[in-house]
Amino acid sequence: MKNIAIATLMLIWGTASAQKSSSGNGTCTYQSTGKNTYFILEPGYQLTLKGTDDGNEVVLVITVLKETKIIGGVETRVVEENESENGKTVEKSYNYFAICKESNTVYYFGEDVDMYKDGKVVGHEGSWLAEGKNKAGIAMQGKFVPGTKYAQEIAPGVAMDKGEIVSAKGKMNTPAGNFTNCLKVKETNALKPKEKEYKVYAPGIGLIQDDKLTLVKYGFISSAK
Repeated sequence: MKNIAIATLMLIWGTASAQKSSSGNGTCTYQSTGKNTYFILEPGYQLTLKGTDDGNEVVLVITVLKETKIIGGVETRVVEENESENGKTVEKSYNYFAICKESNTVYYFGEDVDMYKDGKVVGHEGSWLAEGKNKAGIAMQGKFVPGTKYAQEIAPGVAMDKGEIVSAKGKMNTPAGNFTNCLKVKETNALKPKEKEYKVYAPGIGLIQDDKLTLVKYGFISSAK
């Protein structure tokens, strides 16, 4: 697979106040609030997706919080993902993103993960931060060219997801509405090479399909932390 070289994504961090860092793509002025065509990073924005997996009713709620977190000198926005099965939380993660003003690309700086069983935290599988040997990946590109491949996570031995833009002209009907000009992304994992899944994003909305889950509700809420 043709991937963006890790060197392209290596960031030399500046100060948190300046929010500027250099990468192979040029200098980025990072912003913790904003959006591009397929990714909204504004506090209070929430997506709810539902589906069935192995007979279980799965609900995924994604909320852009008011909170920020400094990672490697960059102020990132915290996005909470709460996944439940049959009404019980099985995984809750806090994901960290920032938008490059110059390219409109959304970078992914890692996540803190809590795995649940019977209401108790039992592990933190998949947690990583873009510090030390780990580097920020791309959550959503600023330009959407089919066939483009890119690293989403660069945490050796922990998270090594890659994305490939399959199409940018798709149509999809969901319980939350009918959408056009949808972006379809194939995701693979170097740590589990036999696995792959697809995600679909709608312009001005964001994620509308995550494998077996489909968007049922979206919009801004007043209760985001």
